[in-house]
Amino acid sequence: MVPHRLKSGLWLSGLAIAAILASLAIFNPSLFTFENGGGQSEKWDKRAESASDELRESFWDDKRKMFNNASPCILQSCSDPFNYWWQAHAADTLLDEYARTGDEETKRMIGELFEGIRDRNAGVWPNNYYDDMEWMALAWLRAYDLLRDEKYKDAVMDLWADIRTGWNEQMDGGIAWRKEQLDYKNTPANAPAVILAARLYQRFGNEADLEWAKRIYDWQKRVLVDPETGLVWDGINRTGDGNIDVDWKFTYGQGVFIGAALELFDATGEQAYLTDARLTGSYVVNSMASPATGLLPNEGDGDGAMFKGVLVRYLGELAQLDGGERNEIASMIMANADSLWDYGLNDEIPRFGPSWAQPPEELVQLSSQLSGNMLLEQAAILEKLGLAKSNK
Repeated sequence: MVPHRLKSGLWLSGLAIAAILASLAIFNPSLFTFENGGGQSEKWDKRAESASDELRESFWDDKRKMFNNASPCILQSCSDPFNYWWQAHAADTLLDEYARTGDEETKRMIGELFEGIRDRNAGVWPNNYYDDMEWMALAWLRAYDLLRDEKYKDAVMDLWADIRTGWNEQMDGGIAWRKEQLDYKNTPANAPAVILAARLYQRFGNEADLEWAKRIYDWQKRVLVDPETGLVWDGINRTGDGNIDVDWKFTYGQGVFIGAALELFDATGEQAYLTDARLTGSYVVNSMASPATGLLPNEGDGDGAMFKGVLVRYLGELAQLDGGERNEIASMIMANADSLWDYGLNDEIPRFGPSWAQPPEELVQLSSQLSGNMLLEQAAILEKLGLAKSNK
């Protein structure tokens, strides 16, 4: 179980494609066209699209303009609690779909979700959790990249100003996890902040943002990364004892650190960052995935069900880079996608549970659905780029 991430209240069990794509960290068909014409590519597009359809049809609440917490809704599970960071990843998943298809209906829904989340958050963007705000800012920055609507940029800048207030010198630096616990610093609140700051620098050229990215990254690597293995630890001083949670080894943490390293590599061209990303990627392949199947672990329901999806998003970026680890990582992603599609569906309906090796329960949480959608979107990208071959 992951007690520090139980904000959801729903814990039931537990460079590259082209230079511009690397800098934007998105797959945007309006910027780059693939012409390999293979059936494999078309197959994974269709699978990703079917999962996108299921997400809209089973989870979208047209009245609230947000996604429900679960499907089917049971009592308060539709809208209570307000899972702010789930909605941020829902926005990013819609953006995956829009980047793949350019569909105008998806564009409209992104705009509606933007309004729905803000309305639910009392008309503002900041909340009490720095990691949540970072995910929201990353989603809207990507929306700005794709849609060029200033409202998304404005939201990002509001959030970024608030996020920076989380830095303090307790635990020798780092961004706090939440505003009520400023001495607890963790990977979820720091690595995504690096991704955000580095992307802001690449979009708008503010040197201060690059300095923030480097500063936060340096703290993260120095305090919460095992230099020998690349394992990313979760946090420090959670219980006020100054200790590092060395036994908390979550896929999420590995993913966001890989993403942070890749963004700084992209922003600076410094090889050391790519080396860091590769080391952690190797740790995932060799120590977190099943040696027999290559499958990533089941990390439970609630927030934990989102963790693998976050990891796969950034592993996908790493797999797009030249290097000896590329095929190994891409193959692992495809093994998970094959397993999810072959063994993780009920009656061929793309509804996903926390395990990518077995069908979900009747009630499917938004977190696990989003995680599965993220996986299929990465599979579609890798197939289109010819970086991996599906076994099925």
